[in-house]
Amino acid sequence: MIPTIARITGTGRGLPARIFTNDDFASIGVETSDEWIVERTGIRERRIAAESETTCWMAAAASRSAMSKAGVTSGEIDVIILSTATPDRLLPATAVDLQAELGATRAAAFDVSAACSGWLYGLTIAEGMIASGAIDTALVVGAEKMSAIIDWTDRSTCVLFGDGAGAVIVQRNKAGEKAGILSTFMRSDGCLADLLYRPHGGAAHPMTKEIVENRSHLVRMAGREVFKHAVREMSEAADRALDSAKLRGADIDLLVPHQANKRIIEATAKHAGIPMSKVYVNVDRFGNTSSASIPIALDEVIEKKIVGPGSTVMMVAFGAGFTWASAIIRL
Repeated sequence: MIPTIARITGTGRGLPARIFTNDDFASIGVETSDEWIVERTGIRERRIAAESETTCWMAAAASRSAMSKAGVTSGEIDVIILSTATPDRLLPATAVDLQAELGATRAAAFDVSAACSGWLYGLTIAEGMIASGAIDTALVVGAEKMSAIIDWTDRSTCVLFGDGAGAVIVQRNKAGEKAGILSTFMRSDGCLADLLYRPHGGAAHPMTKEIVENRSHLVRMAGREVFKHAVREMSEAADRALDSAKLRGADIDLLVPHQANKRIIEATAKHAGIPMSKVYVNVDRFGNTSSASIPIALDEVIEKKIVGPGSTVMMVAFGAGFTWASAIIRL
């Protein structure tokens, strides 16, 4: 059995109150239908945050839940790693706002920008920091307010995304502990960046009246090409995680994939040799919440007792960048 250095000791999620169904798009003038969206994506509804439900607000709700389940106080957290593509402001990091909100006065705090793979990147960083001896306890959060950066007049993208946050506490393992992180994998390819991106609004093209008017500060996506790469790269991530953990698909009790599109999830599971009966899907209820999707799903499967102590869980994600990542954990 592969020895483990760190383990997840608590999970949590923070979700906006408003449920926005496929039928609700008609109320904002988007020409689409529930049948069209479900057939192509598997999505039936998603959560949409109110103005007061900021990225930090959702992150804090998820974090407090994870801390409570882990029995960890704010003063015990050594580092806060927050993955987000939708920071509340560009400076300082949203992780610092979260640190202040939680009162985690001992913690270092920083954001990770790796889109939908970002939470898995953060988990890998946390494990590495624990392995180095630098920390004992990390709070790793994925929090996204995607409704703030999508073009609500573009039916090819606006139907896909939702808002939410998920969080975990990661701690140093006790001697002889069998639970823990068995393997992690990260990869990226910047040559594919223009297939899924926000063209303007950053330092290279600062926000102007013209940019706002032509809506080029919002997400753009080449859907067909993104789908093709998502299946390929998530399959690679699954292979690499299994190989590093010295496991096969049959050894996995549950696959928790990034919730982007049901067809991508099905293709990834088939490649890994994992039946859909062992794959958790909640994209129908939350849409694509970017880096928040895996920790939200992980919290749900533990809460529902779909998995428990001794279960082996594989997590795989793909996102803008392009980035892709995976991890296998034993609960």
